[in-house]
Amino acid sequence: MPKANVVLEVEDPHFTIRLYEHLLKIDLKGTFKNELEEALENKPVLKETIGRVLGIFVPLHIRISDIDSVHMDEAGKINVSLSHHRDIVIPLEHKEDAEKLVDNLNQLISKAETKKIQEIKARRSAEREKIHAHKLKSRAERKQYRKRSDAERRV
Repeated sequence: MPKANVVLEVEDPHFTIRLYEHLLKIDLKGTFKNELEEALENKPVLKETIGRVLGIFVPLHIRISDIDSVHMDEAGKINVSLSHHRDIVIPLEHKEDAEKLVDNLNQLISKAETKKIQEIKARRSAEREKIHAHKLKSRAERKQYRKRSDAERRV
């Protein structure tokens, strides 16, 4: 499998964001990640409840096709709307990085939606061709059956 190229990489003091053609990766780093892991380890109740949930989300890997929309507010916080999950808010320190990320994400979301539509059209076309081929085959079989029955009646 070919290695995916990074479209955009944004470094923040608390996390790293890597945007690939088909994936958005958010990795916690440094002291923030350590503090979170330490808090979970020190509280068994938290580890059993929240720890399992955070284990799913940290590091966070989101397929571009699962993203409905991306918006940025005045403060530079990015709101990522996901189809089947809660929305994600990414607070970036530099507004320029946030703008780049939003622009790139919107372009990739548009490409993913176009690809999805093309796949649906191709699937429907293939199904129609299959049904049409089946009907043609059925007609040919009916003709052949009629020819045999006509020949049998003549005998």
